[in-house]
Amino acid sequence: METLKTEELHKKKEKVVKNGNDERIFLEGPQSRKQDFFFVVKVVSEFIKGFRALHFVGPCATVFGSARFTEDHPSYKLSREMGAELAKLGFTVMTGGGPGVMEAANRGAKDVGGRSVGCNIVLPKEQKPNMYLDKWVYIKYFFVRKVLLVKYSYAFVVMPGGFGTLDELFESLTLIQTLSIKRFPVVIMDKAFYKQLNIHFESMAEAKTISKDDLNLFLYTDSVEEAVAYIKKNSIEKFDLHKKKVIKPFSWFGEYR
Repeated sequence: METLKTEELHKKKEKVVKNGNDERIFLEGPQSRKQDFFFVVKVVSEFIKGFRALHFVGPCATVFGSARFTEDHPSYKLSREMGAELAKLGFTVMTGGGPGVMEAANRGAKDVGGRSVGCNIVLPKEQKPNMYLDKWVYIKYFFVRKVLLVKYSYAFVVMPGGFGTLDELFESLTLIQTLSIKRFPVVIMDKAFYKQLNIHFESMAEAKTISKDDLNLFLYTDSVEEAVAYIKKNSIEKFDLHKKKVIKPFSWFGEYR
């Protein structure tokens, strides 16, 4: 009976791998040395693909948020306005490349002639790149995608969203808190939506699971104007961002603009 269960599990794993979801298998626990080795090779190849595709996108501001909002939703409209203002500051607007808030931010950038890029994820139900991207890259693994969304950005804007958005928010804050990345500005938009989260932040500070100073790692606001001023001061001015000499890409490195 035990052998039968093992065989069934093995067949199920093979089916998942064939469907391109080997990340799920990897995270289930120890695999054979061969499987672990080839998974690492795949991960490295995904990183290289992402690095080469995004090497020339310029300083980015990443916008996180829900893929579920339609064009008539207030968060879509707010995100579109934010994308436009970030582009006016000179940032390339980076998102997860999908619909909803992501589409709105990319669309806002294009509204004002700015640059717009997406770091899309391969899902069982394909998430297609939105139509407002100058460039995008498909990434197979969530953790690789999250690294890329952070690596090229000098500011992070968090719009209303779900588990994925909160994951991205807390990862960004943790990286800044632990000095793993520089103290880039983080803006949490929509006070009403994130009211309970802000209360929880304060509770964490009171319980001393975070310090009082950690509450200064982000701006909590409804105002696009306030958010833009905060990003300008704590990113562009703080890190002396300015136009640099254009570096020519090498096609034989898999680089392109």
